[in-house]
Amino acid sequence: MAANPPGQAFPNKARVAILAELEKERRRLLQNPSLNTPGARLGLKDFRDNAEQQHIAAQQKAALQHAHTHSSGFFITQDSSFGNLILPVLPRLEPES
Repeated sequence: MAANPPGQAFPNKARVAILAELEKERRRLLQNPSLNTPGARLGLKDFRDNAEQQHIAAQQKAALQHAHTHSSGFFITQDSSFGNLILPVLPRLEPES
């Protein structure tokens, strides 16, 4: 029988696959009750912030390495309001008397 009975939107195989996926998700949620709490979303935000900080740190390291390789100056990493990953360090020269 190629046609589905009236009222069934999915073929039996697709329906069984969907139900199996739902059951697997239900078991996962029951095993980790912390995922059901509202505070778990804050954990995801912290995770995202941490990942972003690691990405910025990696960019800073690459920029610092590139600057040291291609320049005779000295650079440091520092958070900048202007989005600079590294800042040049300029020595203070005492005026000659």
